[in-house]
This record gives sequence, structure tokens and C-alpha cells, in this order.
Amino acid sequence: MHCPFCQHADTRVLDSRVSEDGATIRRRRGCEACGERFSTLETIELKLPAIIKSDDRREAFDARKLRAGFDRALQKRPVSDEQVEAAVRAVVHAVRMSGERELPSRRVGEFVMEQLRKLDHVGYVRFASVYRSFEDVADFREELDRLEREVPGEGQLPLLDGEPAAAARGPERPRRR
Repeated sequence: MHCPFCQHADTRVLDSRVSEDGATIRRRRGCEACGERFSTLETIELKLPAIIKSDDRREAFDARKLRAGFDRALQKRPVSDEQVEAAVRAVVHAVRMSGERELPSRRVGEFVMEQLRKLDHVGYVRFASVYRSFEDVADFREELDRLEREVPGEGQLPLLDGEPAAAARGPERPRRR
């Protein structure tokens, strides 16, 4: 591997550690020429299906775009990075397990919405509003009504202040502002 500092062609591995989830290996490397140290992450490279966009373009699946979508939907929400990473891994796993060579972007969006629904209902509604192209308040209300009919996952904040069904769902956590 080339040194990112001096571009020397040879570096050596000083230390290797497997991540907690077992999906990556972190390697600490040192450059033989300049002595600088840096870290690399090694992950399994599996062929993921191409994504068919709504305008029929095909593009390679990009987990960074997936993570950015989760980050936008969950901006300023009480969801940890570990939870988001687990959700991203779940979507990547679902995409991989589809067994398809090409997958419509709508199907990937459904996988994302499934994970967001488990993580945070506000993030789910944010994503759904863009994904389903909500045009007015009635579209939001319809989606909120659909969510309120379901029992939320443990630790979910209520969708609306003073929501009457909140008591039936268990104790409410204090709202973060």
C-alpha cells in the first residue's frame, strides 16, 4: 500500500485488530521511507447489485450514499452512530440477499424505510416525505395516522405532543430540545 504522505510504494503493518462486529479489520501501518503512521480499514468486497434509478439509469450501489440518506433523515434525532451503522448494514445485507444483479432504487428505499421505522419515527417520516414525494399536509397526516395505528418500537418518542395513545405504549421519555 502506498504511503499517503510521501507516496512510497511500501508500508508495513504494525498492528491489526478485528472490529467488534467482525465486519472490518483495522490495520495500523508505518511507512518505511518517511516513518509516518496511518490506519487503514479492510472490509470484505462483495459484488452488490447495480441500482436502477427511476429514470432507468444504472449505477453501482454506494453504501456512502446510503449512510448519507440515513444521516439526513436522522439529523438532530436521538439515534446513536452504532444504531445507524447497524441499520446501514441491515440494508446492505438485504440488498445482497436479494440475489438480483440489478435492483430498483424503490426497493432499496423500502429497505431503508423498514430500518428507519424501527429506529426513529420522525426520521422515518422525514425520509418517507421525500421518498414518496408528499405534496401536502394531508400526505403527512396519512403517514402519521398509519404510524400511530402501529405500536412503536421500544424507546420511540411520541410523534405528536400530547398524543392520546402514548400512555398505552408505555412510559414516555423526556423530549430533547
